[in-house]
Amino acid sequence: MAARLVEKHCHNVPGSYFRKLRVTELFFDVPVDYHKPNDGRLRLFARSVTRWNNPIDSSTKEDTKLPWLVYLQGGPGFGCGPPQNYGFVEPALSKGYQILFLDQRGTGLSSTVTAGTLARQGDAIKQAEYLKKFRADSIVRDCEAIREILTQEYPADQRIWSIIGQSFGGFCAASYLSLSPEGLREAFTCGGLPPLTDNPEPVYRRTFQKVIERNEAYYAKFPEDVARVRLIMQHLEANRIPLPSGWLTPARFQQLGIMMGFHGGLDSLHDLVLRAWHDLEIFGEFTDPTLALIDGHGGMDKNIIYAVLHEAIYCQNESSSWTADRLRKEIPQFQINAGDSVSPIYFTGEMIFKDMFDSYTELSRIKDAAEILARTKEWSTLYNIDQLRNNKVPVYSATYIDDMYVHFDLASETAAKIGGLKHFITNTMYHDALRSKSGEVMRQLFSLRDDCLD
Repeated sequence: MAARLVEKHCHNVPGSYFRKLRVTELFFDVPVDYHKPNDGRLRLFARSVTRWNNPIDSSTKEDTKLPWLVYLQGGPGFGCGPPQNYGFVEPALSKGYQILFLDQRGTGLSSTVTAGTLARQGDAIKQAEYLKKFRADSIVRDCEAIREILTQEYPADQRIWSIIGQSFGGFCAASYLSLSPEGLREAFTCGGLPPLTDNPEPVYRRTFQKVIERNEAYYAKFPEDVARVRLIMQHLEANRIPLPSGWLTPARFQQLGIMMGFHGGLDSLHDLVLRAWHDLEIFGEFTDPTLALIDGHGGMDKNIIYAVLHEAIYCQNESSSWTADRLRKEIPQFQINAGDSVSPIYFTGEMIFKDMFDSYTELSRIKDAAEILARTKEWSTLYNIDQLRNNKVPVYSATYIDDMYVHFDLASETAAKIGGLKHFITNTMYHDALRSKSGEVMRQLFSLRDDCLD
């Protein structure tokens, strides 16, 4: 087997009658490169979760051969939280699954990638080569290696599992369907049907327009913030303001717009703008609590895979070439001109810009490696279009018309190319609906699964 189970420990999580959980912490060793299995290993971490049952007869053995549902987190670059923090756990357990929360390689406790741990690889060239092994194709191979271990005692015809992918996790699901469909019973995706492109440009041309729409909605709801944001930007242009993770530049404040694509995001952004503006009105400077809140909404220093590989997740044999950075310069609404007394300054979305590698101390340490990755064309193929067209694995997808991160038009084009996909489409939810409206999303996905032909 490619993977090896290293450690396994269990504990119980208290709760109401139906929410008592049995959590198992699992550590695995897997190859860094599955094509060169002897060239280094990674330590992966996962948590499995089932119902916590306490039978009267302690000699009764609990049947652990429940079907698996693997959660693939969004990102790239974000690990999983404790299972009890996810609203979809209850409906999934009620359907008879046990769930595996896998920290994808480089995230969470899975051989965490930071500037410090990356430096152990050597110079920028070696760091870039190492990071190339952290895309969806490698994540799929990790899943298959772990599946072999966790299902080895199952009957032969049951050694398959289900996956549910949120955002980038859905991208991984599409790669799974392309590369290793034989390991899957079914696949669910939530805001995560990937654009089947070879580079990020067609993606960002669409998503920049969606970000413009969200800015228009923001300023329509909070018109007073037009002047407030301009005042904040004027202050940032005139002063060099340190943050725990780097520097609060005008562009970095503009990047707070990443919140606008989530449920409640417009209000959360307004709260930060209101607080920052109020500080300037009263004190002429930002207070420490305000700076701490702003810094906490950045996060690039804690998830550097997101920064260095975000554009690369769209690349197949083509370079990313700092696409978002190039396109931003073409769009007037995103130019920071604090001296303009009329036009609102628009916030940006989840795009990655070169200036982030100057405003974040952690990112500045890997700037050279990021530049190499942005220029390389040596990216493997992530999707097999013919395999997807001939797909036999049941796929159930939730797609959001007003998704600011995964554009609806591109997601719909992908849905049409995956054989047998059933689609739930809504304009009443945003990208994080699996977290914010878990019950409704899971009800819709299971309805797709449990329905029959009409």
